Amino acid sequence: MKRGVLILLLAGLALAVVAGGARLADPDPVRDLRLTYFDYLQRLGPRQAADLPVRVVDIDEASLAAEGQWPWPRDRMADLQSRLAEAGATVIVYDVLFAEADRMSPRRLIDRAGFDLPADTLPDTDAIFADSLSLAPTVLGIARTGQTGPAPDVRAGFVEVGNSPAAGLPGAAGFTPLAPGLAERAEGIGAISIRATEAGGAVRTLPLVWAGPDGPVPSLSVEALRLAFGETTLTLFGAGDLDASMEGLAVGQPFVPTSARGELWLHYRRDSPDLYVSAHAVLSAPPADWASKVEGHIVLVGTSAAGLLDIRTTALGEAVPGVSIHAQAIEQMLTGQYLTRSDLVGGLEVLVAVALICAISLAMAYSGPAFAVGIGAVGAAGTLAGSWWAFASQATLFDAAFPLVAGGLSFALLAAYRLVVLDRERRAIRRSFSHYVAPEILAEVERKGHQLSLGGETRDVTVLFSDVRGFTALTEQLSAEDLVGLLNTLFDALGHEIMHQRGTIDKFIGDAVMAFWNAPLDLAEHASHAVAAGLGMRTALARLNAGRAEPVRMAIGIATGPASVGNIGSKNRFNYSVVGETVNLAARIEAACRDTAADMLVTADVAEAAPGFAYLDAGSLTLKGVSGRVRSFAVAGDGALAQAAAFQALAREQTALADALRQGHVTPLDQVQSLAQQAESVAPGLGDFILAMPGRAADYKPRRPHIRAVSPSGPRSPVGPW
Repeated sequence: MKRGVLILLLAGLALAVVAGGARLADPDPVRDLRLTYFDYLQRLGPRQAADLPVRVVDIDEASLAAEGQWPWPRDRMADLQSRLAEAGATVIVYDVLFAEADRMSPRRLIDRAGFDLPADTLPDTDAIFADSLSLAPTVLGIARTGQTGPAPDVRAGFVEVGNSPAAGLPGAAGFTPLAPGLAERAEGIGAISIRATEAGGAVRTLPLVWAGPDGPVPSLSVEALRLAFGETTLTLFGAGDLDASMEGLAVGQPFVPTSARGELWLHYRRDSPDLYVSAHAVLSAPPADWASKVEGHIVLVGTSAAGLLDIRTTALGEAVPGVSIHAQAIEQMLTGQYLTRSDLVGGLEVLVAVALICAISLAMAYSGPAFAVGIGAVGAAGTLAGSWWAFASQATLFDAAFPLVAGGLSFALLAAYRLVVLDRERRAIRRSFSHYVAPEILAEVERKGHQLSLGGETRDVTVLFSDVRGFTALTEQLSAEDLVGLLNTLFDALGHEIMHQRGTIDKFIGDAVMAFWNAPLDLAEHASHAVAAGLGMRTALARLNAGRAEPVRMAIGIATGPASVGNIGSKNRFNYSVVGETVNLAARIEAACRDTAADMLVTADVAEAAPGFAYLDAGSLTLKGVSGRVRSFAVAGDGALAQAAAFQALAREQTALADALRQGHVTPLDQVQSLAQQAESVAPGLGDFILAMPGRAADYKPRRPHIRAVSPSGPRSPVGPW
């Protein structure tokens, strides 16, 4: 392969590995790119608004202006609680903290002043608020802290299904406490904490369960849903056989899919004023003005006032109160509309990126930048279309940004290398090879890239010789014109089979064909390709003989080993060819087909290098010009025949016959004829090979190890047992 193309392909492979590694490592830029892309998907297709039983009582700027600065006295919060309960709120959920006793409580003021008065002389606003909690199912909020503290008094029970799914939840060293007397009166306690993710600090996921110091702690939204459904227990489901990994949770019957860390991917709808009711209106306006908006609803109490610092950014780019994010999470769980993203999807993104880079690299190496642009454009369009289809119809988050960016960067780098180096080398190859390489080989060499040593190089090759049997008789039977036509038809069919198996036709010599494999291009398993080509030539000859009165017969010999490959000829007229002992061996073993009555013989080295075919032991042959005897095998057929029971039975019988010949035993003629009939039924032509075996007893006699070609990597081990 040409060095420039090889470097181009290796560079593409390296870029694919780097891209895959970068995605698996998932540094901040890669993660931010992915999250930003997911935001654009949501902006193109936000969740549709629906009239759901969820409302937010908003402590807005108008409420603070009318009721005073936050925090309000707890007796005023009790008024808010009682008015919501009287209006028929199903569950009242507080996205505010009551971590300390009310500093405005009259009893607390008297105590701080040091007056010694009876305990019930002045009202305790904390107790008033605590009493009001019994008017409706209520969830109080707690927030995670970085300091170890006492475990919160969680009301929900938890059941874990799988391999400890709660062990992988986001952790909290502690949670803010509730003021004395409040925790005992609330039916639910949930975490109000919201984590902003990278890429602009938008809130894209919401932990539904936290790992507290003494067990799981539900989020505010999950706890609200639990009370609305009248459930006492939440079920955490593990992800298959994975440890510490969640698949989802169940709040009664509804199943909520989550990430491995128990987070809900938020699918936002546009923020709407219809979601909010002003806290000032609830406290001061007649119920007729607002009660219908909260009756039968899950009501969350939170704040949008800028000074209270609870404004968050959503994936849609909107700045909304943090309480509305809990409200949207509840809406999703009520409607069952979820965004999902599994590890399988993440792995698929890596495969798409690697495939896109590899496709661009191959197109760049073999067809140029223009074709690579087309491949990249098709790949990018398919990736984007698949990502949008997954989001719009399957609610699955598939990141198309990473494959597109990785593919684009790879194209830019490879195109730069191609323009600087590869095209220059392509022109040099054409100038060098056009003198001596056939056009079809030149096209492949130019496409794949190859540098040829002008003085020749030594490499392992597989050489095939084929020859027409009885060619002299054919010349006497046919006119010169008919003979040439026959040979052209024959060579066309045989050449097609050789080229189909990636071989190089060296030359046509009268009625013979010489071909070789593994040069000028490297070819894995070249011996197998050569044997397959021989079988294809046998089949092609059978097709040509179908309409002939006198069939043409052919002999094929194949050998493998080291040889010298390069320019052979004069200075002005030369040919790309192969010479060496392996070539001589292939020619001699083809000639031995006449003595063995086989139409196709291979050396033991070929049988060892191409083991997937049906072979029969042809003995150790004495070949002209070859020192020592050469063990050989007749090729009966392909791998399918080798696995057939009939051939395996024949091989056992033929091996027994060969062993008998080696030991000098005489096999009865009728037994040999019976075996020949069996062989003929397995593959036409094998019968003659069996019948010739007794007359070749010397070929099966014990022998010294045969002389075989030695590859640069060392001698091969003998083929056996046979």
